[in-house]
Amino acid sequence: MSEQNNLTLDQKYARTRKLSIKEGMAASITGGAGESYITPFALELKASNFQISLLSGLASLIGPIAQLGGSRLIEKFSRRSIVVTSVILHASVWFIFASLGGWFYFYGQSYLLIPLLILAYIIYALAGSLGGPAWFSLLGDAVPENIRGAYFSNRNKINIAVNISATLLASLLLFYAKENQWLILAFISLFIIAGIARYFSAFFLSKHHEEKMSLPENYFFSLWQFIRKAPSNNFGRFAIYVAAINLAMNISGPFFAIYMWRDLALNPIWYTIISISGSLFTLLFMPMWGKFADRYGNRELLKIGSLIIIPASVLWLFSANPFYLIFVPQLVTGVGWAAFSLAASNFIYDSVTPERRAICVAYQNVLSGLGVFLGAGLGGLIVKYIDFKSFNILFLAFILSAIVRSVFVSLILPSIKEVLSDKYPTKENPLLYFKELAIGETISSHLYPLGEILGLKKGKEEQNKF
Repeated sequence: MSEQNNLTLDQKYARTRKLSIKEGMAASITGGAGESYITPFALELKASNFQISLLSGLASLIGPIAQLGGSRLIEKFSRRSIVVTSVILHASVWFIFASLGGWFYFYGQSYLLIPLLILAYIIYALAGSLGGPAWFSLLGDAVPENIRGAYFSNRNKINIAVNISATLLASLLLFYAKENQWLILAFISLFIIAGIARYFSAFFLSKHHEEKMSLPENYFFSLWQFIRKAPSNNFGRFAIYVAAINLAMNISGPFFAIYMWRDLALNPIWYTIISISGSLFTLLFMPMWGKFADRYGNRELLKIGSLIIIPASVLWLFSANPFYLIFVPQLVTGVGWAAFSLAASNFIYDSVTPERRAICVAYQNVLSGLGVFLGAGLGGLIVKYIDFKSFNILFLAFILSAIVRSVFVSLILPSIKEVLSDKYPTKENPLLYFKELAIGETISSHLYPLGEILGLKKGKEEQNKF
């Protein structure tokens, strides 16, 4: 503790940034060993297509609602304590999942198992979301604007690499277990590992530095006020757009795992390789997109990512060959989602003042959660009630998802403006960006040495923030 007290504020924040990378690695093990296999686990417990969509949709809707409470907790408790408590609860739910697997292993199928699994997953989402706003605010303090694109792209790159490694190792265990008729026991083992890794996340978070934040009296505004004013301000339109894209993506999102695990009957190794290939491509392209954002801004990166992800779900229709699925639809998804997710995250930091980051990210996530819920619900209703004898009904969800994406990109994206508009050059034709990327201009390392990216003068920046 005395060593920590002797550090300057910049050194404390630098230490926090390093700890955050370690925390993200532990969380990525949880994601790779646990979250990647929730859908296959549910299918082994005999869940239906509609129940799978319900599993995803309800958790995505209810989880962000917890962020509303989490955003108000920062008025009474330290942000670090909120995050640590949230993550401890998050970790503990994995042992509930393992217990449900044990129930199935010893007593067989029961009509209660899937409802209990859905309920546990909702609790998991609630626990994980509770600390989201506080974490976002805490890390926003620790990462200066001039290195934000580079830092988060690097953090994401490391997290994705760990997630892929954990997912691959888990797939080998599941493959061996399936061959030897003890698949459920393998799921139980993975969920225990996921829970333990998440406890390590809580430990690293407990070491983060936190400066006391002073909240102005008028900082708070209600969700209804936010929604009512959203169409008339830039951040509000951004929040609506991200929610709309989440809706479109999740019309098909819950069903790719079902398609691979059940319809194509892929073994666990092929299932995992295809599933993580999108993340691998995200990993490979994340550094490039981070540098792109630092040069052209997050709004332009959001536009590029949006255009790339439009056709991704339709590409699944043309072949069931595993190599095709990896190098066509998953490649497109990984490249596009790397751009979209990085831009969406950093856009919030650019658009919102520090005092309102927690509450704004909570409200934005509520809208996104609603989008996920509506999208997954619509997809679930399609696969449940529409029946084409000669056509896989999941394909209809894939097609509709792409159509809805294109509509939202066309209608909403043009209304979103770059917050730091006088800092970044823009190109009217997005193809010019692709041309520049192709010749490697934006990925030349000498263009953006870390820590030497110039910031915008505070006056203009603060005027444009929410």
